[in-house]
Amino acid sequence: MTALIEIERLTKRFGAFTAVDDISLRVAKGEVLGFLGPNGAGKSTTMRMLAGFMTPTAGTARICGDDVVENPVAARRHLGFLPEGAPTYPEMTVTGFLAFTGRARGFHGSALKDRVAHAMRLTQLEGVRLQPVETLSKGFKRRVGLAAALLHDPPVLVLDEPTDGLDPNQKHEVRNLIRAMAPEKAIVISTHILEEVAAVCTRAVIIARGKLVADGTPEQYAAAGPSLEEVFRRLTLGEQPATAAEAA
Repeated sequence: MTALIEIERLTKRFGAFTAVDDISLRVAKGEVLGFLGPNGAGKSTTMRMLAGFMTPTAGTARICGDDVVENPVAARRHLGFLPEGAPTYPEMTVTGFLAFTGRARGFHGSALKDRVAHAMRLTQLEGVRLQPVETLSKGFKRRVGLAAALLHDPPVLVLDEPTDGLDPNQKHEVRNLIRAMAPEKAIVISTHILEEVAAVCTRAVIIARGKLVADGTPEQYAAAGPSLEEVFRRLTLGEQPATAAEAA
């Protein structure tokens, strides 16, 4: 399979503190990678470096072959990024914000209109399209951020907690959307919801204290024992992940 995301020995230090420590991984077209770890493990920092929002201290990251530091504009053309908090311009309407995003991506005229309409359909935003973003619930704001990430139909998606704040029905719809897009994209999902891994991910990696400690499919974790939930619990408590990590 063709690797659309390549991370090699990625490291980020803040003074004496190492937030991300020598991480390497590849994500191929058709893979949905669950990126798991306790709070403060380095997940969001890794994703920000991959998206070009933060410069690595060492190592490299490439999206569709373009280095995120050496060729940042080219790399971002291939990427749809939903960051933590899904920042927007709150005074804009949903349609206005997505149109702004589309113009920044180089779309104009009927192509822009079609892209905005399609992104709203995918994320079920038509009913709030004329509302200012600041008036929306947390769940709807999250969907606006997801629509902006999907608008240009990128081959790579990096989604930080994509179902955060959504109600059960909305979570179900977003997971269905991810599964539908998966065959044609490489998708990375940071999540603390373990059921999301079973629902949509073809592979899961676990990061703890900035280091990659486990990498495998849900089936590999299940076969190795203990369960993924037990591995995650041990990491949260600062314990070693044991057999599941070793097997993965």
